[in-house]
Order: sequence, then C-alpha cells, then structure tokens
Amino acid sequence: MTERVEFAVDGTTCVGHLRGADGSEPRPGVVMCTGFGGTQDTPAHAATAEDFVRAGYAVLTFDYRNFGESGGTPRQLVDIAGQLDDIAAAVACARRHPGIDPDRVVLWGTSLGGGHVVVAASRDPRVAAVISQIPFNGFPKKVEGRSAGTTLKLLAAMAHDALRGALRLPPAYIKAVAARGELAVMPSDEAQQAIAGMQSATWRNETAPRALFAMMRYRPAESARNVTVPVLVCTGDGDRETPPELTAALAQAIPKGELRTYPYPHFAFYQPAIREQVTTDQLAFLGRVVGTGPR
Repeated sequence: MTERVEFAVDGTTCVGHLRGADGSEPRPGVVMCTGFGGTQDTPAHAATAEDFVRAGYAVLTFDYRNFGESGGTPRQLVDIAGQLDDIAAAVACARRHPGIDPDRVVLWGTSLGGGHVVVAASRDPRVAAVISQIPFNGFPKKVEGRSAGTTLKLLAAMAHDALRGALRLPPAYIKAVAARGELAVMPSDEAQQAIAGMQSATWRNETAPRALFAMMRYRPAESARNVTVPVLVCTGDGDRETPPELTAALAQAIPKGELRTYPYPHFAFYQPAIREQVTTDQLAFLGRVVGTGPR
C-alpha cells in the first residue's frame, strides 16, 4: 500500500509517497533522495523503494521543490539549500508517522542526492545511518563527451539563465541529459541510453542551468567529518559523472564511512540487474546497523 503524504517547507508543499508503514508496529524507515533533476516516480527509484519495503522497511520517497509532484517555482530549478531543507522536512515527516520508528530513520541518496544525504546527516545526529550511492562531491575537472567548445556554450547558457533569474524572468532551459557533444548538464551516450526507455509521468529532461554555479561550490565532503553514524558509500570505478576519486575522498572523510566499489559507470546503477546487486549490499549494511522490522 502506498500513501500520499504532503509536508510544507518554506511555504511550499512537497509531495511524497510512503510505502510499508501500515503495520501494527513501527519499523525502521528509509527516506530516499533523488539525484539531479530526478523525480520519485522514475523506474529505478520506485523499484529500489519496493526492494526496501520487501526487506521490512517503511520507505518515504518525495519530490524536491520545483520538481515532480511538489510545488515551487521556477520549475526544474535545482536549489541546493532548498533541497537540503526539503530532506530535513521529509525526515521530520517520517518521524511523525506512527508506522515508523523515529530513532531508526535512514537516509538514502543517489548522485546529487548521495551528496545531500551526507550533508543532511551532519546536521541531524538523530539520523540512524546513511547510504550514499554514486554521490556528487564536486564536478570532475573534465567531463567526458564535452569538448572545450561545448563547455563554453554551457557556461554561456549558465550565465544567460542566471541573468534571467536576476531579472525574475522564466528560466532558459537546457537538457539535463543528452548524447555526447550536445549541450546538456550530462552529455554522454551512456546517459542518453539510460533515459531512452524510461517511463515517468513527471520527469522532464530539462533544467535551469543557473543552478550549476551553486553546484560548482558544493562539496559534501566538507561536512563529512561531522557525520557520526555509519555511512555506506557506493561508487563505480567507471563513473565519469561522479568520479571514484572524489567519491573515495568523501567516504574517507566520514568517521564511520564504508566504501564499496563496483565495476560500473554512473548510469549503470539504475539498470535492473546491477541495481538489484547494489541494493542487496545496501540491505546487508542496513541489517547490520539498524536491523529490520519492529524492535
């Protein structure tokens, strides 16, 4: 059974889907945080939520402000500070639910969300554990599939959109994902293949590029030493979007961090067989650090 939930953050309504919290006794909860431009109804995200439910966890997925079913404008604008506030509000929502043990709430995040959950846990010592999958920890020095000319075009698009934001005009959107050589945040053939057959009622392949200026300054590892709970960091040694050396630096900065490396690129983590392999390891980690089912 899936329950639609709403919670207000800074005057904006965020919408979530709560699964597995309808038992007679409270159980550990997992709050799942999407990646850059992601929405909770994308197939891999929803499938991972169901995997956790079958293992005995209550799971809250949600859309950040400006995305999916949640409110907020401009649409498709990634707001780092706002998304961190949304995560805190989602955790508070989960703790209030009678079907969730408030002292066993876990944060799970992927890509940009994988960086967010580390920062969020550094601010909330009550979080029981963290799973950080292919986490963002700063942009790589060079993005595969993006030439110098395309990089200049991206910077120009960012500046143009930032100016429109300053003038309170609608965003000048670009694609979030595109094939190698195209103007996009993530231009790679692997990324393009990953979204080619994706079914989602809310996900849109566009983004306001002004957000990339804030992301250029965002380093979740700077908050990592303040995380006091166990953290599992999952990385791919073929990842070009969140390079393994940056992910390893994040894991090493966490006092109770564990790093698990897989022989895959970034978007392969959302393919069914690989996702199931990674999720199995994540469930084993959760079984060790928070247990399953009611106390």
